[in-house]
Amino acid sequence: MSSLKDIKSEIEKYAENSKLTESEIVKKLEKHYFNKKVNENLKLYRKGKKKVRDITKDLKISPRKFYAILKAKKIEHKKYNKG
Repeated sequence: MSSLKDIKSEIEKYAENSKLTESEIVKKLEKHYFNKKVNENLKLYRKGKKKVRDITKDLKISPRKFYAILKAKKIEHKKYNKG
């Protein structure tokens, strides 16, 4: 529990020194670590070691959002037709 207090105090100190609020700092940290996790999973996806189903489960996002990420990063993927 003391480590959580340390993190909170560091965020508060950073907020005082910067022009950001604590919530903005947390959102930026969340975005940073999400992107880091996405990039790790994309490396495994490119190598064929991890499937879309497993990646979306790990990242807690929908497959549609994952395919949008692939399209944004210009990574080729298979397109399936339901019809």
